[in-house]
This record gives sequence, C-alpha cells and structure tokens, in this order.
Amino acid sequence: MGFNCGIVGLPNVGKSTLFNALTATAAAQAANYPFCTIEPNVGRVGVPDDRLEILAKFASSQKIIPTQLEFVDIAGLVRGASKGEGLGNQFLGHIRSVDAILHVLRCFEDDDITHVDGSVDPIRDLTTIETELLLADLESLEKRIPNLEKRARGNDKEAKENLEVIQKVLPLLQEGKPAKAAKIDATEKSTFEQLQLLTSKPILYVCNVSEQEAATGNAYTEKVIAYAKSRGDSAVIISAAIEAEVSSLNDPAEQQEFLQALGLKETGLRQVIRAGYGLLDLLTFFTIGPKEARAWTVYKGAKAPQAAGAIHTDFERGFICAETISYKDYVDAQGEQGAKNLGKLRQEGRDYLVSDGDIFHFRFNV
Repeated sequence: MGFNCGIVGLPNVGKSTLFNALTATAAAQAANYPFCTIEPNVGRVGVPDDRLEILAKFASSQKIIPTQLEFVDIAGLVRGASKGEGLGNQFLGHIRSVDAILHVLRCFEDDDITHVDGSVDPIRDLTTIETELLLADLESLEKRIPNLEKRARGNDKEAKENLEVIQKVLPLLQEGKPAKAAKIDATEKSTFEQLQLLTSKPILYVCNVSEQEAATGNAYTEKVIAYAKSRGDSAVIISAAIEAEVSSLNDPAEQQEFLQALGLKETGLRQVIRAGYGLLDLLTFFTIGPKEARAWTVYKGAKAPQAAGAIHTDFERGFICAETISYKDYVDAQGEQGAKNLGKLRQEGRDYLVSDGDIFHFRFNV
C-alpha cells in the first residue's frame, strides 16, 4: 500500500499545476480561474527510494517496482464552502476519503495571477480553509447527536461509544480547535476514525513560491512554518513552476543539473513524500529477487503478518514466519547469500515489529 493525499487550497494557489507536475500528467486542467478542476483528479506516482535500486543491483533483479503514492487534486474551496458556497459540500466530501491533506498555500507575488481575496496572505488563506473544514465537522456531529442519543437510551452499545467520543471532540470544535486535538484513548481510536472528521486528518502545508525563492523561502513561508510548528504540523517549501519544468525532463542527469542551477538538492516530490511518510507514520519494507525488486508500505507498529498482508491477504491469513534481513546487513553482505553466510538472516514470528528497510521472504500456508 501507499497512501493518498488530497491537494486542497483556495482557487489559483497552484494546486493543479503542482498535481500535474507531481504526477507528470496533464490530467488536471491548470487555468487562471476558479473551479477549473470539476472532478477530483487522481494520479499515482512511484515513491523514489535509492535503496531499492541498490538492492536490485545485488539481486540482479529484472524489474524495479516502487511503492505507490496517490495524489487527489480537489477543486479550490472558498469561504462559505461548508454552507454550499462555490462547489461546497461536494468537495468537502472528497476530502473525507483521503488519508492526509496537502494544503497548498500561495506564497508568491504575481500580478498576472488573480487571488480570490485580492492579496497574498497565506495565513489568512489557511485560516479560511481550516474554518470551513471545522464548520463542516461541527455540523456533521451536531446532526448525528439526536439519533445517537435516541439509540443510546435503548442501550445501543455502538451509539454510546460514538457519543462518548463526540463529547470529547465537540467542545474543541466549538472552541475553534481541530478534532485531532482531542485526547482519544487507544480503545476509542477506531470509533474516532469512523467519524471521518475533516479536521482529524494530518496536514502538510505546501508553500508554493516563485522559482527564485525555492531554495531560500521568504517572509510568507516563515509565517507558515511557524504556524505549522505551533499546531504540531509540518510544512515544505516548493515551487510548482520548478516541479513542472523538472517533470518535463526525462533524463535524471538533466533534472539534477537543472535543480543544482537553482540551488536545490532534490525535487519537491521527494520533500512531499518524505514529509508525508512522517506525517502518516509509514515505513517501507522490500521483497527482493531475480524477477523483481519491490518496495511496500505499512504503518509504523505493523507486525510481520500485516506486512505479509500488504502483499496478499492470503499471506497474512496463512502466515508462518518471515525470513528477514535488515537493509544494512543485506548491503554489507552484498546480497542475500552473503547475509545468510554471515548469519544475518533471521526467522521472525507473528509478534515481530517491522523495521524500515527490512527485506522479507514470507513463509505461509493456505
């Protein structure tokens, strides 16, 4: 599995330009007017991981298959979206289906690109969007309460559990705080997730700057980074214009030369992926062989059977053990056989916690 991120923001902040660049497609129409994205566009990209190519060389793998990252380009929201303004609730619904939110903020000046509020102010913009998400959550919970209270009076266990969680979240929303600020017990986590609250999702603020400021940032990005830090969220600085140019270059050497000329070490895509993985507590494991070298993704805290299940549900159902080599041991031993000779291959059972970079061969019986 990978993870999917909904790209949100006000109209004309660079969402569709960024989506097109990240997915290297022209699926989303990037235009200088609101609501040019009428249906949410979905694009999948391979997650770049230098380790995968190194492992493939040792195993002489015929194919390299990275894990996948999915982006969902969601139309620009406007003030009043929670009440149906603009394209309103239709797009708030699209946000509910994603794992995390990439909130694109305009942090550049350009007289040729209009701003719906007439000036550039990313903190005002993010407050506008977050207020709409919060109001939508508030309305959602308030609508559910009467029915849940009725069911709870009839000793409906599920209704009582939902009410207990809602009673933790609702006061925070009423104070203008996101649902993710609620202190949710481990036993309540599943119930909380089933509420599908917009403000419960992790946020990565993407500061879209001009090409000249991609390496340094500016006064706008400083404010966004400080805001994100105060909320326990993350922020990255990228230039959608640069990403668009990089995506048009097919030669990796040309891409690197172009980036270096701008004082950049890597693409914005890599920044987004790295920050996104941290955002969702994800890690990568590998399966390596002569036919293919492949990367897979699981959540931190996953055990060996769950990792097996990421490949195929039968692997998890019939899990026996996982033959495991760490990435470092595999590389130091220059391959699987070398690792075996050095006693670095381990057999791990059902309670083994997956570590980032683990190389697995699963034994199962179905």
